[in-house]
Amino acid sequence: MGEERFGEFVLVRRHGEGGHVAELVLDRPKAMNAVSTEMARSIAAACAALGEDREVRAVVVTSTHERAFCVGADLKERNSFSDAELVRQRPLARGAYTGVLELPAPTIAAVHGFALGGGFELALACDVIVADRTAVVGLPEVSVGVIPGGGGTQLLPRRVGAARAAELIFTARRVEAAEARELGLVDVLAEEGRDREEALAMAARIAGNSPVGLRAAKRALRLGQGLDLRAGLEVEDAAWRSVAFSGDRAEGVAAFNEKRRPQWPGE
Repeated sequence: MGEERFGEFVLVRRHGEGGHVAELVLDRPKAMNAVSTEMARSIAAACAALGEDREVRAVVVTSTHERAFCVGADLKERNSFSDAELVRQRPLARGAYTGVLELPAPTIAAVHGFALGGGFELALACDVIVADRTAVVGLPEVSVGVIPGGGGTQLLPRRVGAARAAELIFTARRVEAAEARELGLVDVLAEEGRDREEALAMAARIAGNSPVGLRAAKRALRLGQGLDLRAGLEVEDAAWRSVAFSGDRAEGVAAFNEKRRPQWPGE
């Protein structure tokens, strides 16, 4: 298992045979992973590196803090900004959230404790959210005079519908794990302390599949959101054509017929 650090606050670990599962670790425990400018830059850099690595088949976003996944933007830093500094910081902040959102491989968030504001938005940018029973999620931005600006106003309604998202954003309320699972704010509810373990196990299962197929399936899922059915099926057809004549498709069919485990060429 290899490790690579991106700045002071972000670590990438590789797991399993071939290192096909990457763990993107939020590692600013003294601030409960509050996203400072430096940390945002590091998240974006780590995601850029993972996005270019064809060996990565699944990514798990985790936290080193025992009681928090991420509490959102670093408001102490924000409080020191002039208006001009806030404007300059905005693209760097966005880069962290879009970095996770645009990862081409399937992405899982492993959430425990607080995932609030930008912290919950990092989780929403993932394809699947695994949370343990200590998880508390929410988008409280309107309570401090702003709005969710890391994708929350767009990603949450795509998850739970417009009215439910409006209620959660307008009230700024925090939602505990059981209700979060019931509402669809998280997808898998793990026992306390097992969110990372379950997320890595899911990632390992995902990583056993074709990397070409995984990336194309994610592309079809993401590009098809919000389209009418006819347009969505065209997106799916384009994604199918991108894999139909690939080495992975040939290997997958051969391995199935030969009753053996595929050795994916990844192309």
